[in-house]
Order: sequence, then structure tokens, then C-alpha cells
Amino acid sequence: MMGAAAATALLCACESAPTATELKSGLNPDDFKTTYTDDVKGEKAVELYTLTNGNGMEVSITNFGGRIVSIMVPDKNGDFQDVVLGFDTAEKYFPTNNASDFGAAIGRYANRLNQGCIVCDGDTIQLPQNNYGHCLHGGPTGWQYQVYDAELVDAQTLKLTMESPDGDNQFPGNVTAVVTYRLTDDNAIEIDYEATTDKETVINMTNHSYFNLSGNPENTILDEILYVDADTYTPVDSTFMTTGEKASVEGTPMDFRTPKAIGQDIDKVEFDQLLYARGDAAKVAADKGGYDHNWCLNTAGDAEKAAVRLTDPRSGITLEVYTNEPGIQVYTGNFQDGSAVGKKGITYTRQCAVCLETQKYPDSPNKQWAESNAYLKPGETYHSYCKFKFGVEK
Repeated sequence: MMGAAAATALLCACESAPTATELKSGLNPDDFKTTYTDDVKGEKAVELYTLTNGNGMEVSITNFGGRIVSIMVPDKNGDFQDVVLGFDTAEKYFPTNNASDFGAAIGRYANRLNQGCIVCDGDTIQLPQNNYGHCLHGGPTGWQYQVYDAELVDAQTLKLTMESPDGDNQFPGNVTAVVTYRLTDDNAIEIDYEATTDKETVINMTNHSYFNLSGNPENTILDEILYVDADTYTPVDSTFMTTGEKASVEGTPMDFRTPKAIGQDIDKVEFDQLLYARGDAAKVAADKGGYDHNWCLNTAGDAEKAAVRLTDPRSGITLEVYTNEPGIQVYTGNFQDGSAVGKKGITYTRQCAVCLETQKYPDSPNKQWAESNAYLKPGETYHSYCKFKFGVEK
């Protein structure tokens, strides 16, 4: 059952929701009005919410999985472009149709936990093993496949609340998590994550938007220019699990301290990390590589400094990422195989987008990185912050 406050918020949002002709994205809010039923929450209402600012920037979000569906920003010519991948109806996000993480607010634990095992309060807990033997993105029914309660606070702020019961995907503790999306007047999307628990648990939330700053995902992102302020990264094995070491980016394809095209070194598969991350080996040529790694940010939790900058030379659109987290996962869409057909009927193919996921380091509870504590205890409040700031380089 939906609480009275949540029901009122949904009703208000429905009454004020723009029509398809009013949205720059062309999305139709009616195509997102439905319900979704799962074993955790039962039946819940799904909607589309749209934030706008005085510059005409527009961000549409569905409470199914807390997913960013579209981001409309101006390019160097002043034309608005949609710079994220996604679908044009709610049902297409449902796991029975497209098991994907497009735009999602991931929880409880973004990225991978080794062999699906964690230790909380001295007890070893076995989590679902849904990716190469590991627990990925909170398990097969993580929060990206659950419905958040939504409150449209104002024209530029959406508050989403997740009540996750003890044992949700085997994670311990009754957890209340809040994700607040705020569209600022300087064309930034601020994302605040907060969570509390009644038992020791692990939390690592992120946003899993797939960016293509050209505005056309028929283009790959290989020509987009990437800067990552990081001297080290966490290498992985062939199952995408971190090895426990930090490695220098110096002299390797992992070095983005000087901005370079994403595709400049991506196929140098003699460097085995690019081979490990390339995706389904059966569908990818032997000389093709990819990125799917965590970089250890030099910003070290300082959310006032840009940790990452992405630029598309075609559109001139820029994206800067700010965060209080120690790491960021850069994933170049290596598993997009053309099976997903997104907005405007565009087929999503390999490396047509890049994800920039602010986070604790992968498998932090088991690796015990000093700067990346992912445990949450009763009486504490988890807080994570990410800002995606858009601009134009002419």
C-alpha cells in the first residue's frame, strides 16, 4: 500500500505533469503511468517527473529504479540535445523487457562484491551471485528494479525514497534511502544520497546514466575527450573483480590525466585490463578492448573540484563530474550489443555511451580500502554526493 503522503505527491505531480508536446525530449508522461509489482514491495505506481530551470534545461526521471530518462542540454549552436540513453515508456525499463541499468539510482551496493559474500556484525552473509559469481549492483532485483516513492518538491527538485526491508536481496538491515535530484540554475544535476539502517550493512549508491554528449547514440563515444584526475586505478581479473591492489596509470592506456579521446588507446589489448573489460568475447573481435574500471580520484572527497571532464567535439557539450566519493567507475558500454532499442527507435550498439559512476571502490567491504569504508551502522547516516555539470565548449 502507498502512504498518504506519497499518494498525494503522486497526485500533485500527475495534475501538473507536462504533456509530450511540452517536453523538449518528446517523451509522453502518459507512457510512464503504470504500476509495477515485485516480491519486495508488491504493486506500486510508476510515473515520469520532469525538472526544468530558467535556461530551458530539462531532466526527466522515472521513479522506477530512480532512473534519469532524458537530459536535454544546449549544444554549441544553442540546439537542445538529449545526452543520455534510455527508453520512451516505463515498461521498456522493466527487467522482463530490458534488463539494464540505464539511468538508475543503484543500490544497495553499486558495482561488485566478491563471490557475493560480506561480513556484517561478525556474520558471513551470502548475497545473490548474478555476475561472474559476484553480486553486482545489489543483486538481480536491486533498487534499479524497484519503485521509489516520489515527491516533486518543486520545479527543480525531486525526492525519491526507498524503504528496503531486512533481507532485501539478502542484505541485512531495514534501510531507508533517499535520493534527491536537484537541477540547478547553472545547468547542473546535483544528486544527494542518504541512508540509515537498524543493523550493520553495506551501502554504495551511484547513478548509472549512459552518456553520449553528441546527442545522437548512433555515434560512438570513442571520439569524446575524457579527463580523469587520478594517478591510480584498481585492476580487475577476468571476472571483473578487483584484485586488491592499486596500480599506477603512468605509461598505460588508463592514464587520462591529460585529456584524450576515449578511443585513443582502447584497443591496445596487449594491456590485459582492456581485454578483460571488453565485453562478451564471443561477439567482439579479438583486437577490440574496453574500459570498465574504477579510478582512485585525486580529489579525495573534495566535491568542489572537478574529478572528471568529458567533451564531445561534435556538439561542443561538456560534462564535469564532482563528488565526495573516493572513486569513479568509467564504463564504455562494451556490453551494448544492439539488442536494446531506445528512444527515437535508435538501436544501442557497442560503445555508444559512457557511464561515469561515482562510488566507493568495488568490493570495499572485503578489500577494506582505508579511504573507502562502505559499512553503515545503526545511528549513522550514509551520505554520497555527485554533481553532473553541463556546459558548452565552442
